[in-house]
Amino acid sequence: MPRIARFIRDNQPSVYHVISRTALQGLPIKDKDNDFLLGLIKKLSQLYFVDVLGFALLGNHFHLVIRMYPESDPTDDEIKERLQKYYGDELNVTGVLISDYRKRLTNLGAYVKDIKQGFTRYFNKKYGRRGFFWGDRFKSMIVQDGLSLVNLLAYVDLNPIRAGIVKKPEDYRWCSLGYHTQTGNKGGLLSMDFGMKEWNEFDPKEIVRKYRQFVYETGAVDAGKGKVMDKKIVEKARKKGYKISRTDRFRYRCRYFTDSGVIGGKDFVQEVFDQVKHLLGSKDTRKFTPVGGVEGTYSMKRLG
Repeated sequence: MPRIARFIRDNQPSVYHVISRTALQGLPIKDKDNDFLLGLIKKLSQLYFVDVLGFALLGNHFHLVIRMYPESDPTDDEIKERLQKYYGDELNVTGVLISDYRKRLTNLGAYVKDIKQGFTRYFNKKYGRRGFFWGDRFKSMIVQDGLSLVNLLAYVDLNPIRAGIVKKPEDYRWCSLGYHTQTGNKGGLLSMDFGMKEWNEFDPKEIVRKYRQFVYETGAVDAGKGKVMDKKIVEKARKKGYKISRTDRFRYRCRYFTDSGVIGGKDFVQEVFDQVKHLLGSKDTRKFTPVGGVEGTYSMKRLG
């Protein structure tokens, strides 16, 4: 039976909700695996002409909400810049390559394929296995900007709640609201353009606050599928005007004190890294992450 063609709008920027599930039984994707998957999404989103609006990475599937741009949008120079940044300055980008890459780097299927294949290679190598990791081809739907998009993003961010993993979405670091809260949208990974002109906001913090309010109020409604947010938690957030205090932000970022391999001043972290980098391979160039809310403190991820 022939596959049903995807709905694709390739003549204008379009938002897609992408879902892909593993073919394996149970919940094979562990925390460190989701760290790798998120890193892969970050890396490829700097190569492809795409905005990441939201995501939820779970134990057996992922949700990704993205805005893809058409072939007509990127200039030749923008394509060259992204290719050279990704592959290295030694890449010789000719006119023919530019044309080929223009099609690829604005293609939804190619983007998701690179994510899925990259993760499969990582997973199979790490766990000493072969064969397929993902199940059927990924699902996708086109989503209108504005209220439809915000409702979808809330649905995606509420996945860890409905699965009973956490009580608040920002407690889960592999969803977009968790990423906003725990990292302050590190690296500008997530676009803040939800198309919500009704919000009349340009301040990213205020947009996140209004979005958090929308997620909480939506999460408190029993949709008949999975768990709902505790009404006491929602009421407490209402009283705070859905703002996240400095204390709350520090508490969320305290995970650095348990998840890191090294933590301390920048010089100290560099010193320890120089002592252990032979365990990582000569090409490993670790980046140290400032710990939000703790002045002068940096962390480096564990080695294993």
